[in-house]
Amino acid sequence: MPADADDLRGFYERAYAPTADDERHGRWRALSAVAKADHVVRLAASIDRADPGAVAEIGCGDGAVLAELGRRGFGRTRVGFEISTAAAEMSAQRPEIDRAVAFDGDHIPAADGDYDLAFATHVLEHVPDPAPLLREIMRVARAVIVEVPLERNLSARRPAARAASQAAGHLQRFDRAQVRALVTDAGWRIRGEIVDPLALAVHLLDRRTPAAHAKGLAKWAVRRVLAVRPEVGTRLFTVHYALVAIPPDDR
Repeated sequence: MPADADDLRGFYERAYAPTADDERHGRWRALSAVAKADHVVRLAASIDRADPGAVAEIGCGDGAVLAELGRRGFGRTRVGFEISTAAAEMSAQRPEIDRAVAFDGDHIPAADGDYDLAFATHVLEHVPDPAPLLREIMRVARAVIVEVPLERNLSARRPAARAASQAAGHLQRFDRAQVRALVTDAGWRIRGEIVDPLALAVHLLDRRTPAAHAKGLAKWAVRRVLAVRPEVGTRLFTVHYALVAIPPDDR
């Protein structure tokens, strides 16, 4: 598990190196990118930023989310920042992305308020100390969207679930209150949120046998029902949680 900045950089350089799982990981990232882009678009619209100018993604990975947003015409300029040089190079090759650069994971190479909107999807759970990075994202943008998995729940305590979380590089196990506190402690206002139990296509990924398909379908159905009551559902299983925040003096 990564413990500091150097470990993080090495971990994610290895994560984006060519492997035998490239094809599956590519499908997973593409599938996840659609849902993440959906959340960004929906939350941006809720604060009247449906057509932002400059958009930045912090922790852009291979650029799948930015590219998906680009295909939808979201953002007139799209820039990615990524701790992994290999991933930044992948992002930079996508035609929908104007620029992608590697950064140190702490200091975003941009001026104050450079971006109309900045977002970080499934990044803060990978960071040893999320608060300083979130404040740095807030420094360079006039609105911020963050998304994380909420893993402080009964299902995520299972040994297999904990092992999978650690293998993915998760250093934080958030609940909804903790994520919201990161934002409000930084002095910003939360203007909207989404609790997503994940789409059916995600639950069915690589479930090729009838039994596996049925299990994935059942898992999706139960989470979908319980997500209607997030105060209950988030205590039982992992969901994705996204919010949008603005500075205190922004109306």
